[in-house]
This record gives sequence, C-alpha cells and structure tokens, in this order.
Amino acid sequence: MSLYCRTVCRRKSFWCCRLLSTYVTKMRYLFELKEDNEACRKAQQTGVFYLFHDLAPLLQQASGHRYLVPRLSRAELEGLLGKFRQDSQRIEDSVLIGCSNQHEAWFALDLGLKSASSVHAPLPKSEIEAELRGSFITLRQAVFQLNSMDSSLLFTAQALLRWHDGHQFCSRSGQPTEKNMAGSKRVCPSNKIIYYPQMAPVVITLVTDGARCLLARQSSFPKGLYSALAGFCDIGESVEEAVQREVAEEVGLEVENLRYSASQHWPFPNSSLMIACHATVKPGQTEIQVNRRELEAAAWFSLDEVATALRRKGSFMQQQSDAVPLMLPPKLAIAHHMIKSWVETQTCSSLAA
Repeated sequence: MSLYCRTVCRRKSFWCCRLLSTYVTKMRYLFELKEDNEACRKAQQTGVFYLFHDLAPLLQQASGHRYLVPRLSRAELEGLLGKFRQDSQRIEDSVLIGCSNQHEAWFALDLGLKSASSVHAPLPKSEIEAELRGSFITLRQAVFQLNSMDSSLLFTAQALLRWHDGHQFCSRSGQPTEKNMAGSKRVCPSNKIIYYPQMAPVVITLVTDGARCLLARQSSFPKGLYSALAGFCDIGESVEEAVQREVAEEVGLEVENLRYSASQHWPFPNSSLMIACHATVKPGQTEIQVNRRELEAAAWFSLDEVATALRRKGSFMQQQSDAVPLMLPPKLAIAHHMIKSWVETQTCSSLAA
C-alpha cells in the first residue's frame, strides 16, 4: 500500500509539474488576457508597446544594415501621447501580440490608422519619428534586415492591425463593430455577431522528378529569383486537392506522393498561412506548360544548380547585374527551407549510392 501511494504521488507530482511548465502557463496567461478585458487592461500597465504608423513598424537603424525594434513602456507611451495632446485612452486601441516567459505582455499600437470606434486622430508621422529617433518603415522593405524573433512579432502585429482596420463594420448590420481589449475578436453590438481574425491558407509545393526540382517565378519577382509553386486554397478543397490543382493550373503537370513539410505565417500581401508540401510528378510527365496568366517562367533545375544557388552569398536584392544567376528565396521564407531540405536529401542519397 505504501509503495502504491508513493507511486500515485509521484505521478500526481509529474502531471502538476507538466501543467505548470513555462509554455503551458504562458499559453494559459495569454488565453486569460484574450478572454478577460480587465485582466488585459491590467497587463497593459506593465506591458511594452511596439508602435506602427499606417501598418509600418517603428524601427531604428543598427550596425551592419540591420534594424532594431524599439519598445516603449506604458509610461513612455503615455508621455509620447501627452506631447501630442492625447490621453492614455488611446492605448486601448492596441492589440495583444504575445508575452514573455515572465508574463510581460506585448502590445502593438498603430498611431496612423483611424478607427471608426476611436475618437483619436492619427498622429503626425514625421514628428513621432523625430521624437523617438526612428523611422516608420514598411515591413516588406525591412523584413530581411530583422532578426527572426522581431520579424515574427511584427508579422503578427501587422496582421492583427490590418485585420482590425478592415473589419470595423458588421457585414450583416452595417454597424461599427467593437474590439475586445486584447484585439482577439470584434463584436457587433446590435446583433452580437463575433468576428475573429483569419488567415488565408496557401499551399506552397516543391515539385520534383527524382533528380530535379521545379521552380518558377512571377514577373514581380526580383531578377533571377525562382521559388516553389504557390497558390491560395479554394473553398471546399483539402490541402491535397489544392496542391494538385495549383500545379496543374500553373505548369500543366500532375503530381503524386504528396507529403506535408511545415507551415509558416506570411504577412504578404494580406496575412497567409503557408502550408509547405513536397510532391513528385507522375512518371514520364515532365514537360512544363507555363500558364502565362500566373507565371513568367518555370523550369527544372538540377541538384548542382540549386546547391550552388544556396551557397551563393548576398541577398537577391543585391543581384542586379545583366547576367543574373539563379537566386532562391531568403532564409526567412519557408520556400528556402523546402529547397534546402530537398538538396540535403538528394545529397545524402547520392553519397549513400
């Protein structure tokens, strides 16, 4: 009996420790802030704030062409707002974007957007920049000069701020909607319909024929840049059906052996969930027929060509000569990791042969 009791106690202790792990308590804390307006308002007192202006984040230039992302405390933000004759109520326009392991809440506030439910006017961009010794730079322009943690936070912040800016009115009643304190939802006061932030699912597929991979480019891409095939999922489609349709539409090929790889939130153009997959073409079907409405070009690339491109130093933005070599998506993009994984797998298979 004594042994049984000790065993039960140890198991109980194990599960208690697991439930109280850093990750679990952090997720539970964020859930509380999203569901409890008063808890979120209290968290704003000790939280930090990332500033935006018309969806462009406030950044400061650092050494080596990198950007730093300044954060303001509640007191610093109130001081800034006071200089522009706005009170602390403006802070309630912010959205919750995360928290630290120590439960310091992180918020994002756009000082340039005009909310239908807010009485506060947009603040002058140049004057804020001068006051804070930074610049509001578009995320697309700055994304490759940010570290991974900062870029992830800013992706989340911009996506939430953009969603709120575009969902200020109820699609059923036409009345202004109201956001909760955390910004995790909006509610129509007249009919109580709740709106939640959404992302558009996109399949991105690296197609191979065994020895080569298929890469494509759009006319809007920088010179020499090729990537995996990508497209939005249609309503009613599974991921597998979306992959097959997109490949057929864009390059006229049928694929099989679909394999899920990973996923990534991507903020451009309007907040997408990138669902990465690998697939192979059916035997004997490798002739590409490019859909010019979708792509500028598509081609098969050998292992050596792709491996050389991966080793090439410098970003594709710096490659603007007439003789442009093959350039691949930057490390921040999931397409880069899909291509890199294929190269590593092919290389290992070659060595083992």
